[in-house]
Amino acid sequence: MNFNLTEEHLMIQQAARDFAQNELLEGVIERDEKQIFPAEQIKKMGQLGFMGMMVDPKYGGSGLDTISYVIAMEEISKVDASASVVMSVNNSLVCWGLQEFGTEEQKLKYLPGLASGEIHGAFCLSEPEAGSDATSQKTTAIDMGDHYLVNGTKNWITNGNTASVYLVIAQTHAEKKHKGINALIMTKDMPGFSVGPKEQKMGIRGSDTHSLMFNDVKVPKENRIGEDGFGFKFAMKTLAGGRIGIAAQALGIASGAYELALKYSKERKAFGTEICNHQAIAFKLADMAVNIEAARHLCMKAAWDKDQHNNYDVSGAMAKLFASQVAMDTAVEAVQIHGGNGYVKEYHVERFMRDAKITQIYEGTSEIQKIVISRAVIAG
Repeated sequence: MNFNLTEEHLMIQQAARDFAQNELLEGVIERDEKQIFPAEQIKKMGQLGFMGMMVDPKYGGSGLDTISYVIAMEEISKVDASASVVMSVNNSLVCWGLQEFGTEEQKLKYLPGLASGEIHGAFCLSEPEAGSDATSQKTTAIDMGDHYLVNGTKNWITNGNTASVYLVIAQTHAEKKHKGINALIMTKDMPGFSVGPKEQKMGIRGSDTHSLMFNDVKVPKENRIGEDGFGFKFAMKTLAGGRIGIAAQALGIASGAYELALKYSKERKAFGTEICNHQAIAFKLADMAVNIEAARHLCMKAAWDKDQHNNYDVSGAMAKLFASQVAMDTAVEAVQIHGGNGYVKEYHVERFMRDAKITQIYEGTSEIQKIVISRAVIAG
């Protein structure tokens, strides 16, 4: 085992940290409050290679490993989780899914723009009645010979209005249940495709979350990913990698909240000394540091498994389950350490607390992660 980051990994970490501090920090509170999508910042992330980190250079990507991606996600998420979720969806769900399972024509058509950040994508699985139960797809894609006719609604779609490429999961053969589901590449300019109002969210308020509606949308057969009926397997395989990205996001939220709490504890005085000198606060900091380090190791293990082409279903689920809990716990304690100041926007930690909660919900709730892990444990 080698726990040291390579020189390349350290350079990526520094580049992501510099970008987060110099480009994302300014205006992050206003973007959160007014629900402003960080369009310019996302474009710059693309120019730096953060939007297509694992995409092969022949398709315009950075050609980096998953560990590099986790490192960058943590640094971006330390400052702005709304920006990092755009990065996560584009890298983990859209680019990876297309590169791994798309045709050569699909890769050449969509990956260069997605990897460069000129455009970004959305992954469309959740529905009003199909969240954790992803098999219950009500969106239909009826086979019409040379095209599919798509009807239905998708909910909670990150990048819902700003994306250019949408990977949509829909049911073609209802009698086959999950084996009759397909994954289709769609674009917003297709007739019958409409976008609902922006969701008013508790956290990650700068990210662009909408419902999508499809009314007799014609999707060419060449836009199907994989063989007929591959859609559900595609969604599950893609989400398994996406969980590593969200685990890294949760890690970053926890790290950001911890760093602010540590800094504040060394500046704030009470009872004649800095509050970090009081055991009640010092022990909180110790617990936060231990849990963050444990979460980081789980994230790195999952990323390593993916890079080694090992099965990473369980390690990814473990990383997401634990890191999301650490994000929530750390953010709550960071607010507590800040006292009254922690409850106001100026000090950032109240935003971290709001942002942390979603990491326990999207790309598979904590309860779903426990199902994945428990099944593996019981099966041996």
